[in-house]
Amino acid sequence: MSHTNELQLIENQGWDERILVCRNGRLVDTFIVVTGRFVVLVDTVINPQTAAQMLEYARPYLTNGRQLLVINTHADYDHCWGNQLFVGDTAPSTGSGQAVHPAPIIGSHLSPPKFQQPEAKTYLAKMQQLEPEVFGEVVLTPPTLLIQDRFVIAGGDLTLELLPTPGHTDDHYSVFIPEIGTLLAADAAELPYPMARTPDGLPPMRESLAKLAALPAETVLYCHAPVTSGRQLLLDNIAYFNAIEAACRAALARGIAPNLSEDVDVLALVDCAWETAVPDAPEWHNVHDYYKTGGHASQILAMLQWLAQEV
Repeated sequence: MSHTNELQLIENQGWDERILVCRNGRLVDTFIVVTGRFVVLVDTVINPQTAAQMLEYARPYLTNGRQLLVINTHADYDHCWGNQLFVGDTAPSTGSGQAVHPAPIIGSHLSPPKFQQPEAKTYLAKMQQLEPEVFGEVVLTPPTLLIQDRFVIAGGDLTLELLPTPGHTDDHYSVFIPEIGTLLAADAAELPYPMARTPDGLPPMRESLAKLAALPAETVLYCHAPVTSGRQLLLDNIAYFNAIEAACRAALARGIAPNLSEDVDVLALVDCAWETAVPDAPEWHNVHDYYKTGGHASQILAMLQWLAQEV
């Protein structure tokens, strides 16, 4: 997948005017929340350039004593590789090491070690080699204000409730704004589904979906779904995992081994074709083929392995 340095401000389609939606190509949406006391950037996109554009969208609101705050919903590259703009002493040796606009970056206490993992550094080096014009200036920069459990930002007119929603990653947070019934789900829900990376990630991810679906949210915005998806996507994600669980339980009852080799046609063996697990709606059939095949198979394999642990 190729990336872009462009960040587009999306036209408001009915959500509260204090929320701005910023879109980086077809990759990810990020958010700016303007409160009486703070201007809050929810994620910093993929590099200093996109983070700088996000900051420019926010600047007109940094008036009347409002302070800038930054949130990392989790430590995936498309959500935090612009962090260096807000933290000093992170620039390469050729740079000044000064933050463009110093601000606390709020994130999970589980996030910082992920920036130091060899896998993270290897991935950055790979991306810098493949797309130097996009990732050449990125410096891995962890959040600076670390939180655990629920965390509240009292913005005056708006309250931002940062809710742990692990599963997709163990450090994942979503943001609920009760005064306007608005949920920023981040990657806890997606179209077509949030990806569980390990079998052990499935139970907390499904618990997170249930927790978010129980909130009194009238508006739900996602990082990887159309802005028109609404609350229904939470329910559709829940239904998807319920469907593959039912298919996997039936397959295990027929005697299928949970640890299948990579050359096995998992979808046929478990009898869980994409079309049987998702709503019959155009947006579900227009997703990238990977989600219908390899991605779908990976979630089925994870479900098989998790269910086998119950025995």
